Amino acid sequence: MRKRNYLPLLILASISLLLDWYVYKGVIILSQISEYKNIVAWIYWLISIFVLSGFIFLLSKVIASRKFTAVFNITFNSYLTLFVSKLVFAMVLFAQDIYRFFAGLVHFFYFNAFITPDRIVWVNYLALFMALIPFFSFLFGVTLGKYNYKIRRTILHFKDLPDEFDRFTLVQISDVHSGSFDKPEEVKKGVKLINSLKPDIFVFTGDLVNNTADEIVPYIQIFNKIKSSQGNFSILGNHDYGDYIGWKSPAEKIKNLENLKKYHADLGFRLLLDENVRIKKGDQSITLLGVENWGKGFGERGDLKKALNNLTTSDFKILLSHDPSHWDEQVKNNHSKIHLTLSGHTHGMQFGIEIGSFKWSPVKYRYKNWAGLAEENGRFLYVNRGFGFLGFAGRIGIWPEITHITFRKK
Repeated sequence: MRKRNYLPLLILASISLLLDWYVYKGVIILSQISEYKNIVAWIYWLISIFVLSGFIFLLSKVIASRKFTAVFNITFNSYLTLFVSKLVFAMVLFAQDIYRFFAGLVHFFYFNAFITPDRIVWVNYLALFMALIPFFSFLFGVTLGKYNYKIRRTILHFKDLPDEFDRFTLVQISDVHSGSFDKPEEVKKGVKLINSLKPDIFVFTGDLVNNTADEIVPYIQIFNKIKSSQGNFSILGNHDYGDYIGWKSPAEKIKNLENLKKYHADLGFRLLLDENVRIKKGDQSITLLGVENWGKGFGERGDLKKALNNLTTSDFKILLSHDPSHWDEQVKNNHSKIHLTLSGHTHGMQFGIEIGSFKWSPVKYRYKNWAGLAEENGRFLYVNRGFGFLGFAGRIGIWPEITHITFRKK
């Protein structure tokens, strides 16, 4: 049996406890004015230790089995919500403690004694107020935010778009991660929104499941209701290959992928595996290409050259490629001229801020293009923010997306 390294869990627990102790110093100041200060202290530590110990215990089980459970997801959400809220609280306290430290230095130089001023009560109230912002944001994110579907509309103009395809519409979703869903009725609402757009074609850009093909089975009768006039198409994402869990044998893993491909057909999706298909209107056509997952650090399986087989530079091309790093590495400068690439994968990290044209998420430090439209040399990339969720069972600021693209002739 492979020896497991639990040192990271010990470090995580130690950091969490240090944070708890630091925040407690601020909480206890607030509770001093209450006759229930002892009760406040007990409640604080009971909740903190219960959530931390539960999370560490269940995380160790996940590391051993590589399988996520609903109980683990709830515990992880609770731990993350409290940890981030406490971190914000601690940052405000730390700013005050920096002031107190330098005040102590001044006192030392003038009076030869290092004496710091007491913490100011109103600063602790400010810390509490600031901590409540992420707390309620996370609470909204794990209850309502993860199903807060948003339609994002984009109009793209091309000089070489065939005339018949002027005002042609495409709807895209990505990263369903069906194994994370817990409210089928909410998923149905998302599908209803898709159908309300009445697209010419519908595309899905990968990660149908978290790990195993059977995760999509309870939702086949929901997603197979998606309608479009010219067909529904799909590709695979990095999670669809079953790379992130253990398998009894290589054959079992291969069988899982074959089952998943069959489920794409059951959904009414034509799965594109390094190939292309013509979309016709009248006597004109555009070409839809789909590659297997190609992502920097996430498996470079896709064969773009194979997908471009029998196509010319003059063909109008739309590429489905799960990971946006593929566009930077192989697509945007490809001599074949791929007009539009549709990707997903990043989820916008399910956390960030979007106000008008301003958008920010920690995922920007990993991916140059992580949400929305990018353009270079007349080639476009659109990164969908994801329909589902993974890991953190919620969304804060980066809402689940249904992309609606209208093509116009310049």
